[in-house]
Amino acid sequence: MLSNPLHSPIGTPHTATQLTHNTGNQTTGGIWQVTGPGGAAVLKHLTPKGNGHTHWKTSNHPHHWNYWQREHLAYTSGFAASYGREAGIGAPALLASGERPDGSRELWLEAVNGIHGRHWTTPMLTDFTHRLGIAQALHHHNPEPPWLSHHFLRQYAGRRDLTDIPWDHPTAAAHWPTATRTGLRLIWERRNDLFDIAEHLPQTICHLDVWPMNLLQRDNQPILLDWSFTGTGAIGEDVANLIADTFFDGLQPIEHLAETEALTTDAYITGLAEAGYTQPATTRKALAATGAAKYCWLAPTMLTRLAAGKPIASADYDTATDAAVLQRRRPIFDMLIRWAHTALEI
Repeated sequence: MLSNPLHSPIGTPHTATQLTHNTGNQTTGGIWQVTGPGGAAVLKHLTPKGNGHTHWKTSNHPHHWNYWQREHLAYTSGFAASYGREAGIGAPALLASGERPDGSRELWLEAVNGIHGRHWTTPMLTDFTHRLGIAQALHHHNPEPPWLSHHFLRQYAGRRDLTDIPWDHPTAAAHWPTATRTGLRLIWERRNDLFDIAEHLPQTICHLDVWPMNLLQRDNQPILLDWSFTGTGAIGEDVANLIADTFFDGLQPIEHLAETEALTTDAYITGLAEAGYTQPATTRKALAATGAAKYCWLAPTMLTRLAAGKPIASADYDTATDAAVLQRRRPIFDMLIRWAHTALEI
């Protein structure tokens, strides 16, 4: 655990268990569930420049997708707590925070006990997206905090410079038919068109990292974790991310994909309408454009890693073999290709 924590609200820690997280992101020095004489808490160490990967560099610019102080500001300003309040979406309570001598931050949060998103059923995901639709309709045209990310999709998904992508790699071709590989190449080559479409569709304030690892349910209330990327985004962007990321790393059986896509999308649109935003066709196009754009880099990266003899599973969340990952992700990629065709009107 972080040595010599300075701002503990629970006294001197007795135990610390590291929680699963993206260890490559330089903004995150670590996340632990800690116990002490005053109870339990979650400690998150936020760093201006940690030891992660080069493509997860931090930034000091408040609108950058990986601005290292954003989550600290989301909690200390009360934004995280208030974001989904009217829709019944919660966030962990802020217990304490403070600066360390090296300029990094300690963020001490409530240790929420509940059903982790990995174990949510499709009805639970559907209930959440209904609530999210209400919240995001209410945030449509809301004043923006000055630290929100801007152009997240373009910055996050467009930051990888991949060349000589082996689209016909034999290992991939054994699991992905020609139509799938051709569609994935289309998404990659037209990613800037998808970014443009997403940025010109109706916008709201999005969480921008909605997936099962950032969800809990406590007493029938969904709790949303990790506010590091929060910013402006298209209506539907968070739901597109949730649908795809529920299945990419094997967190839910792939057989549930089609049902989850249909039910969560409809529930989100219903929630939007209940809060006064009634543009279902535009919402479906936005969901399609943002979902295809968000993962434009994933198949090219997988193919490049295959050619280099490197594993393609997500290092922090997935232990499956290359063949299993290729097979599992094919229906998700086919969905993204369908979404890209919808967004690009082809």
